[in-house]
Amino acid sequence: MNFQKIIVPVAGVAVIVLAYRFYGWAGVAAAATALVMWLLLHFTRMMQVLKRAANRPIGYVDSAVMLNAKLRSGMTLLHVVAMTRALGQLQSVKDQQPEVFRWTDGSDSHVTCTFMGGKLTRHELFRPGATDSPRIEGAAPPAP
Repeated sequence: MNFQKIIVPVAGVAVIVLAYRFYGWAGVAAAATALVMWLLLHFTRMMQVLKRAANRPIGYVDSAVMLNAKLRSGMTLLHVVAMTRALGQLQSVKDQQPEVFRWTDGSDSHVTCTFMGGKLTRHELFRPGATDSPRIEGAAPPAP
């Protein structure tokens, strides 16, 4: 279960209750204003990312190798779309978990990302010209 869906609203209510307790109705007004501002900032960021992605082909990225290097487990789908500036090409069944998206570059290299609940769990790079190791797993630890 995703506790963030529960904790964030409870924290918002707690902030408003504490603001009322310490500062009265003026505190409630200030806390509510701050919470609305926080929501608007997140909404604006999401709209900006989607607006940039709308102007690019679905599933295209400038460099699949560079994308693979930047990906980390736990990243959100919105963060990955912001990095690629393009929506990924859906490889899995629509509205089913896990969601699998693919981004391909001009050299037919592609990165396949698996998202569970909107968070990146696994990513894999495929390079068609590499003969010694055609698949590079994204879960491998970084080299020292």
